[in-house]
Amino acid sequence: MITAAAQHLRVLPSEFTVEQLPAGQLPPDASWYVLHRAPEGLTVVREIPPAPAAEPDAPGAPQRWAGLYGETSHGLDLPGMLAAVLGPLAAAGVPVFVSSSYLSDLVLVPRERRAEACSVLREAGHTVTG
Repeated sequence: MITAAAQHLRVLPSEFTVEQLPAGQLPPDASWYVLHRAPEGLTVVREIPPAPAAEPDAPGAPQRWAGLYGETSHGLDLPGMLAAVLGPLAAAGVPVFVSSSYLSDLVLVPRERRAEACSVLREAGHTVTG
């Protein structure tokens, strides 16, 4: 069995929202961070300014997500890199939304669970900064 190495993750300073647009529709502006086209439409991850942690989200406002980015770039042929991060979060019941790039992964966790997610990942042997 191959075990992925501990990773260095950075908490991004921005917060994010995730939305889905119907097939064929593009985002109205350049505020997107990630675009992912699938048969059912376009998933858009938008970067938004952080809100004070004590400030509750307005009713009907999109959920805010905190971003953790893998600082350890890895090849596409290295198994288990994402699983090494997601496994501990799943065991702790922390929801995630993930977008992978050629070199690394962006793992989004609900803003209100950011501190818990960082703690869980550190306990699993990962380094988390930011």
